[in-house]
Amino acid sequence: MKKWKIAGVCLMMVLMLGGCGEAPVQTGMQDGSYTAQMSDYSFGWKEYVTITVKNGVIVTTEYNAENASGFIKSWDNAYMNNMKPVSGTYPNEYTRYYAGQLTGQSDVPQIEVMSGATSSGNNFQRLVQAVVERALEGDSTIAVVETIQEAE
Repeated sequence: MKKWKIAGVCLMMVLMLGGCGEAPVQTGMQDGSYTAQMSDYSFGWKEYVTITVKNGVIVTTEYNAENASGFIKSWDNAYMNNMKPVSGTYPNEYTRYYAGQLTGQSDVPQIEVMSGATSSGNNFQRLVQAVVERALEGDSTIAVVETIQEAE
């Protein structure tokens, strides 16, 4: 009986001491959801990117913009009807295009900018850089990216 007690105490000590070592170094993006958004509204919209990381890979990407009331830009049919003939694209198309380039990646990809949505493409690249940095750190606070105001 005494031998079992000694063996039990030794086993407990080994388990406790085994937990005292250094934590393994995390490389790559950590699992979780991460968001980056522009600091200000531009032309009435504030762009954002939200990603979900699983096993170090981006499994979902949401890229969009919202106005002050929370309405989503890609849902705005009037905006689409005005933009499409002038630019050749519209928010529901280019937001999915850009998000598709990020989903499935394990680091910051080279983003191919779509003609007609260059400003949003440039913002997307800046937002992606910030959101991936958060994912590498495992920091789920919202990253705020400085808005660059363009002439209307």
